[in-house]
Amino acid sequence: MVSRVVMSVVAAASACALAGCQSQPSPSQSQSAAPAASESHAGHSGSGRVYFVEPKDGATIKSFATFQFGSDSYEISPVPKGDVKEARAGMGHYHLGVDTDCLPVGTVIPKADPWIHFGTGSNEIEYPLKPGMHKAVLQAGDDQHRTLPGLCETITINVSE
Repeated sequence: MVSRVVMSVVAAASACALAGCQSQPSPSQSQSAAPAASESHAGHSGSGRVYFVEPKDGATIKSFATFQFGSDSYEISPVPKGDVKEARAGMGHYHLGVDTDCLPVGTVIPKADPWIHFGTGSNEIEYPLKPGMHKAVLQAGDDQHRTLPGLCETITINVSE
């Protein structure tokens, strides 16, 4: 019973996170190398960073992981309502990918597995993971969900049984 309630909460949180990111059609799920921090994009110089507050790299965690994100020198903001024609300079929102890699700078982050969008500007989610080793990727995207230079971090976590 408790696991059904928790799964319902996780599903609702995921749906809310995805609901804030519905202004763009879903692109192909091409994923490749990490972005180059020296590239310039949409008013962002690459001097900011995003990071995992929790869990820490190398942590062993339970199957319901609480992911919490932070940023330095980059403003996290909800995606504007309606059809976004132009991204606001210097601000965006988080995207969490599980068992994937950072996407190249300028790539539109897919609105599909393995990515979760945080278009409401939120910075936390409880997420179920199967036991074993997992790679978690935190990547910032602008209002049009394009990746930005230097705004991606990857950690490895171990989920205990």
